Order: sequence, then structure tokens, then C-alpha cells
Amino acid sequence: MINTYTHNDITWIDLESPNKDEIRSIVERYNIHPLVANELLVPTQHPKVDLYGDFVYLVLHFPAISHQHGNRNRQEIDFILSEKLLITTHYDLIDPLHEFSKVFEVSSLLDKSTMGKHAGFIFFFIIRELYKDLARQLDTIEATLHHIESNIFSGREQQMVEKISKMNHDLLTFKQSIRFHKGIWESFEIAGMKLFGNDFFYYLRSISGEYYKIASILEGHKDTLLDLRDTNDSLLTTKTNSIMQALTVMAFLVLPPSLVTGLFNMQVPGLPEVGFWQVIMVMGIIVVSLFFIFKWKRWI
Repeated sequence: MINTYTHNDITWIDLESPNKDEIRSIVERYNIHPLVANELLVPTQHPKVDLYGDFVYLVLHFPAISHQHGNRNRQEIDFILSEKLLITTHYDLIDPLHEFSKVFEVSSLLDKSTMGKHAGFIFFFIIRELYKDLARQLDTIEATLHHIESNIFSGREQQMVEKISKMNHDLLTFKQSIRFHKGIWESFEIAGMKLFGNDFFYYLRSISGEYYKIASILEGHKDTLLDLRDTNDSLLTTKTNSIMQALTVMAFLVLPPSLVTGLFNMQVPGLPEVGFWQVIMVMGIIVVSLFFIFKWKRWI
């Protein structure tokens, strides 16, 4: 599906799950390099940034933990960026792109000039919205971490093991999705300045700043989760040790009376006959004595 948006002399073309005919029409119309055209048809495994004369080609991956569309937990967006043209290609519905398209349409209808003089500004606003969405996803993760913490200290350590594992998976997915962004933005600063001039440097550096903010929050959440996992494991170990200690004490308390009972049940010539209550009394004395010994030793 092709969606085309224009503002003054700037054009933004958004391709959602494009087919070969749609790609061919865009490539022929805007004279896109054939190598880029081939990559637009299928998902790309790793992010990249390439400079092709008068346009830049970028591939970026973004995590989609809070709002998955399809069966993927990360989403790819391809960008083709020139002075007056921005082409975005993606294979799923990207919520921030969809929301930004509404803002872009309103700005075009109202003929506002806040979008900038070239397509680099449109790209900047889109990336900023994408990182804002990542920040919202991290806020959701933070709320879940608070929920896990409160349950850990409320005696629900066992129930939190699975939730901690799932949260660790989400954070790992998040990290893997954005781990190449730092290198991409460092390379894009050079390509962006060649394409849009030195005046655009502030916006290029601002994009890097958005990435570092997200990366910093992500590392903080990872550290918090590790601390919570260690605390949960310690509490589970302590609880398990207490249970094992109680079972061991019970076994020691039961073993001597069982031995006494076995001895009196033996048919040995010359062994005096002992009544039921006498056996019970002997067993009770042994159990009570052992109980106070264990108390004195602080084993229970």
C-alpha cells in the first residue's frame, strides 16, 4: 500500500508491505538505485546506512514489545532520504508512523511551515516520534518492574519467577533491536551533513541524544531486573532452606520413637513385656527431649 503526503515542495511516500509492482513504480519514478530497490522487497537482517550520491538509504529496527503487529517482536523501517523526498518502507503497521502521518496531513492542510525546508526535518520528526514510542514502552516495563518488586516482598516469590524470566526476555529483545543504532547515527551524521549542510548538524546530534537517552533508561531497567532476580532467588533459597530444616527436624523427631517401637515389637526371649502406655511414655520423653535439644541448639 502506498500513501503519499506532500507539504510545500517536500514529499513523503510511505510504503506498507509493498509488492513488486509498487516498488517498481516508486523506483522508476524517483530514479532509485537498483540495489536499494532489491532490498526494499524483503526484510533486512541488520541495520545499515549507505550514501548513494544525492540520497541516503537507512535500515533501522525498533522493538515492538507493548504493541505487536504480526508475529514479530521487532519492526523494520527502511528510509530513502534526499533533499525534497522521504520514502519509508515497512512490513507491519508502525503506530508512531501512523500517528505522525495524521499530524503531517493536518500541517499540510493548514499550510504551516513548521516542518522545515527539506526532507531531513521530516525524517528528524519521525525518528523523534519513534524514540518517544520506545520511551513509552520502557515506561510500561518500569511499571511491570514495580509490580514484580511489590509481589516479591509480599511473599509471592515463586509466582514471580516466570514474570522475571519474561521481563528479561523483553529487555533482551529491546537491547538487540537497538544495539546497532549508535553506529548508524554516527555514520548518518557524516552523510546527513553532506546532504543537508552544516546547519543540520544540531538535528543530527539531537537524534543521537534521543538514542542515548533510551539506551540509558534500558540499562537502568536491566540493572533493576538483575537486582530483583537476585533478591527473589535469595528469598526463595531462604524459604526452601527453612522448609528443608523443618522437614529434617521432623525426621529426627520421628526416627527415635520409630526405633523404640521397633525394638519393643521384636520377639526376643527374656525381653520383659511392656505395655502400650509405657511405650507411648518413652516415645514422648524422647521426642520432648530432642525438641528442647534442638531449641537449645537453635536448629528450629
